[in-house]
Order: sequence, then structure tokens, then C-alpha cells
Amino acid sequence: MRKLIMFLLIAAMAVICACSQDQPDKNDDFVFVKGGTFKNNQSNYADKKEALSNFYIGKYEVTQKEWVEVMGSNPSAFKGDLLPVEMVSWYDVVEYCNQRSIQEGLNPYYNIDKVKKDANNRNDNDNIKWTVTINEGANGYRLPTEAEWEYAAGGGQNSKGYIYSGSNNADEVAWYWKNAGDKYLSGDWNWPIIESNQNKTKSIGTRKPNELGIYDMSGNVREWCWDWHGELGSPSGSFRIVKGGGWIGDVTNNEISFRGKFDPNGFGPDQGFRVVRGEI
Repeated sequence: MRKLIMFLLIAAMAVICACSQDQPDKNDDFVFVKGGTFKNNQSNYADKKEALSNFYIGKYEVTQKEWVEVMGSNPSAFKGDLLPVEMVSWYDVVEYCNQRSIQEGLNPYYNIDKVKKDANNRNDNDNIKWTVTINEGANGYRLPTEAEWEYAAGGGQNSKGYIYSGSNNADEVAWYWKNAGDKYLSGDWNWPIIESNQNKTKSIGTRKPNELGIYDMSGNVREWCWDWHGELGSPSGSFRIVKGGGWIGDVTNNEISFRGKFDPNGFGPDQGFRVVRGEI
């Protein structure tokens, strides 16, 4: 009888292990970022003495597979489950954050009013202008602030002061205009050459990670942040911040400090994002 009980226990453990392998913990796709002041002097916030709280950030850019699981369709120009989703506007991604939160039983982080026009939005080309506010204390998914993005990209408390996220050599960590196509390009940025070189997005996590184990914070796709472009922490503006550069952009766009900007309703084949949570 004792042998039979032991056999059943071993069999049950085998089933549990098999299930856990088939369904990996979603938390494995997030990196814990210990809060504190900025150690990387390349950051725009290095001299601000601003201390950030702990947070979790996506180890990878949000993939097309993840997007389809939540939103049901794939807007991307370059198709592939493990390619980052692109062709998504700032409004698309805040909706994704809320829908993913609901799907996973979390409290949505954003309050989205699609009727009331945002008085802080000064963009004449933006015909959407939803009013999006924060649901304080919610544990759902959200976009990083620009400060959080730079802090994580710069290695947090483990920073080695790199120019790009994880290296001083862009080719080690970033997919950008020179290396994202059929052959390595040289000379000055040139769109016809980029186009004929078949440049495009690359599968997530195929370049070297940064000091915290986060991938593609330089290159591949530009990443939406919460903030308005302008003075750091500006409460209003015409453009939302995009960070990290992408497969189209010049190498300078891959620098941690580079402050890109884009119409909130804009989208393109090099425009994606990653998500953040305060607690998991």
C-alpha cells in the first residue's frame, strides 16, 4: 500500500511539473527594478536627484502574439508572433494595458474618457484626444514614465553608465538602420538604401540585454511612454514621448537620453511599446 501511495505521489508531481512547463509563469517576462536615484549619468534625470519607487518592467517589447491574445487582431506591418507589435498609436496601447489588466483579473490603471477632449492635448493633428487619467493604486498594466524608462534602460542601481541600453557599442544591443537588414550598411542615413536593404523589426531578445536583463531598450521599435514631450514632467503638450529608437532610426536615437516625440494618434512600422506594473 505504501508503495502504491508513493507511486501516486510521484505521478502527481510529474503531472504538475509538466503543466508548469507547458504554461510558464507570466512573471518570467518581467524584470524587477529596484528603486533609487539615477546612477547612469547619460540620463536626462541624472542631475535631478529624483528617486523612483520599485517597479516591474517588461523584459521584452510587447509581441504580436501578446497583442493578438488581448486585442484579437494584428495591426503590424511585419508579421511574426515573436516580433514586437507595431503600427500602434498611444491610444491603442493604453487600451491594450487596460484590456490586458481586465483579462488577467487586475485593476485597470487608466480611466479612458473617449468623449471628453483632453484640454492638455495641444496637437492640431490629433483628432482623437481622449482624456486619459490614472486610477491611483491600481495594480494593472501601464506605460512607463519617461523617468522609469530611462532608469531601467540605464541599468537602474546596477548601471555601468552606458550610452545605449547595455553597451557603449550599439551593434551589441540594438537593431537600427545599419544592421536591421540584409547586410550591414555604412555611410549616412539614407531611406532608399534602408528600404532596398529589406530592413525590418527583429524577434525580441536576440541582442545582448542590459545590466538588469532587459532586452531591446535600444533599437528594434520605438517605445511609447506616458509623458508629454517638452520640459521634463510637463503636464501638457502636442506630442507623447517615444524612447529607444527603432530599426529605421539613426544610431543617436538608440541613446538612453534621446527624447523622441510622436503624435499621440500616430503609428508606424517602427512604433511599439513595453509595459510596466507597480506590483506583481
